[in-house]
Amino acid sequence: MTAIDLYKVMVPILIGVKLLQEFDLIRYVAMPIKPLMAVVGLPAEAGLVWAFAMVNNIYTALVVAISLWPDMVLTQAQATVLGVLMLVAHAVPLEAAVARKSGPKVMFQSVIRIVGALVLGWALHAAYSASGVLTEPAVMLVEATRKADPTIMQWAWGELKNLGYIFLIILTLMVMMRLLSAIGVIDLLNRLLQPVLRLIGIGPKASAITVIGLTLGITYGSGLIIKETRSGNLGKEDVFYSLTFMGIAHALIEDTLLILLMGAHISGALWGRLAFAMLLTAILVQLTRRLSARFCDTYLWGTPT
Repeated sequence: MTAIDLYKVMVPILIGVKLLQEFDLIRYVAMPIKPLMAVVGLPAEAGLVWAFAMVNNIYTALVVAISLWPDMVLTQAQATVLGVLMLVAHAVPLEAAVARKSGPKVMFQSVIRIVGALVLGWALHAAYSASGVLTEPAVMLVEATRKADPTIMQWAWGELKNLGYIFLIILTLMVMMRLLSAIGVIDLLNRLLQPVLRLIGIGPKASAITVIGLTLGITYGSGLIIKETRSGNLGKEDVFYSLTFMGIAHALIEDTLLILLMGAHISGALWGRLAFAMLLTAILVQLTRRLSARFCDTYLWGTPT
């Protein structure tokens, strides 16, 4: 069912991207995004991939990336930066709305993820450029084979194969997550992360749930927080810190593996994202403690819906 739901979104998008390519409209559609992408060292076409990630999900953006991959020609550093943009800011309307049910404001949660993605992307671009690392071409595990002037049938067959690969990826990740949970790896990660979260200012009750969102995803983690919030066990500040942290870094295993498929490096896709989430949350904890309660209640958090 997961794959079928994704296909309902992916197929129209694939057809739309194909039409843009056939009529040579990609460059015009990407033109408004070009200055923003230049800041993080990416071609304008990469902005389309990120845009689809923001409004849909990483799987959809991955299919778009496969379609555009032969035209983008990214280095491993660039693939990592693009991957980080997708990891930090994807499914923004949906996940911000899920977070809102626990109290945090949708506008702030949306803005912090988009701006945070750009800041982290810029930092990684600057670090990789200064150090001269990851300059080799990025290799996508599932890469489209681009024939010269393919027929509609050849294109359709190629996209069907790509959708089949996506199904296998989803199945593999689901099995892997169940296996990791069964053998205790998820529980081990949870125990390791809880002291770190408490150190940056997330309370012990919220940190226990936050690590579940970090490993299994924001939707699952938010569901638990919604339940705890409505029961009165969590304060609105802890809910805000927890969901903001999860917004930047969640599904650390599944989403990271997806991004590694497109040639990204784990230094940014996992460690950079996790470190950035910790730093940002620690700053927010200190900053909000100096802001008035009225300001925080108006713009940052509220009562769960």
